[in-house]
Amino acid sequence: MAKKTTQNKTTKKTIKKRTPLQKIGRFFWLSFLWFNIISLLVVLLFKFVPVPFTPLMAIRAIEHKEENRAMTCSHDWVPIEEISLNLQKAVIASEDGNFLEHWGFDFKAMQKAYKNNEKGKRIKGGSTISQQTAKNVFLWQGRSYVRKALEAYYTVLIELIWGKKRIMEVYLNSIEMGDGVYGAEAASKYWFKKDAANLTRYEAAGIAAILPNPRKFKASNSSSYINRRKATISRYIPMIQLDY
Repeated sequence: MAKKTTQNKTTKKTIKKRTPLQKIGRFFWLSFLWFNIISLLVVLLFKFVPVPFTPLMAIRAIEHKEENRAMTCSHDWVPIEEISLNLQKAVIASEDGNFLEHWGFDFKAMQKAYKNNEKGKRIKGGSTISQQTAKNVFLWQGRSYVRKALEAYYTVLIELIWGKKRIMEVYLNSIEMGDGVYGAEAASKYWFKKDAANLTRYEAAGIAAILPNPRKFKASNSSSYINRRKATISRYIPMIQLDY
């Protein structure tokens, strides 16, 4: 018995207790590991399952409540085959001309946006459709470095796991296209009283034209500024060849 007691005491002495710094490091490592596992599983899930809602939908609902307005959220998911090719091409023409060629990031567009913003010019940002999809589906609104880093992380994941066709499908079913209106089907019915599959070139251009600020602009009965954008986008639509 005396020998066993001596061995137990020796074993306890040899076990090193973690320092506070080691405990903190372990916590952050496990958090990082679990974040990567969970985010990967969620991205894999949404490769096959429709995205039911986005953080922006929840934010807008809260804003409506604070403004004493009805909390509207019109969102009807449809497969990409039921979304007009005109609209698919229109958002590429309007938001991301190199969508089919880049791997999630258009560095030339980013550089151009940065230079023009420095000069005070009013142009669209350099975010790609992939980046916008990552932001809308997985993240909150804002301009912090943390959010931008997470946006880049999710952009890489969806490019690798989803592919272009699925990215476009999720994008057109999730983004804000009016006040309380989300996705192509809901937008088509709201603005033009028809299904997304039946949008004409000019109607598709109308929806694409308002995407920079869909709560301010109108896709139908539009201002002269939006009408000019519609005309420009309409001219580019026939030039785009979709090859997902």
